[in-house]
Amino acid sequence: MIRVLLADDQRLFREALALLLSVQDDVQVVGEAADGAQAVELTGRASPDVVLMDLRMPVMDGPTATRHIRTNHPEVQVIALTTFDDDADVFSAIRAGAIGYLLKDASSERLMEAVRAAVRGESVLEPGVAAKLVFRVAQLPEPAPDPLIAPLSGRELDVVRLLAGGRSNREIASALFLAEGTVKNHVTNALAKLGARDRTQAALRARELGLL
Repeated sequence: MIRVLLADDQRLFREALALLLSVQDDVQVVGEAADGAQAVELTGRASPDVVLMDLRMPVMDGPTATRHIRTNHPEVQVIALTTFDDDADVFSAIRAGAIGYLLKDASSERLMEAVRAAVRGESVLEPGVAAKLVFRVAQLPEPAPDPLIAPLSGRELDVVRLLAGGRSNREIASALFLAEGTVKNHVTNALAKLGARDRTQAALRARELGLL
């Protein structure tokens, strides 16, 4: 049985939603909150599996209540269920820890899909919301490459620069006036420090790190 808590400042909507959920064989409504502060309090007392959370409520808004619930009761999933899908509401809800985001005009089938998915730890988002998130992620800067496991020595760096140019161990040995076995050791050490599987990956990693 999925235990659901409703949080919405519109009593009529709460009652209609409770009625809709009550006809589901696998759902039990364990509480109703008229604002975010009540939602936080009832979550501690009623132990729901899922909270259906309106975002714009008095006393404490939905995102703030969501953050409290997810911090103190990480086993409880929160689905934002709201009239609004503007960027500020979407991102504040997701950042606060909501696993799903639906509009109040969603179908009952879509709502139940979201509730059951939330219990499994899966996210259900309105298509428009998903598109907003994809667009926002696309605008994020590329993450900086991970640092080296250990710094390359001067000789290892020389070797990496030559192997990045396609030189064989023999050619590197000739260019650096080293024994071929010594070059092989430098290559092995450099690959380990770069976290690379092979010479090609080592060259790419070195380029990412600005070593070439």
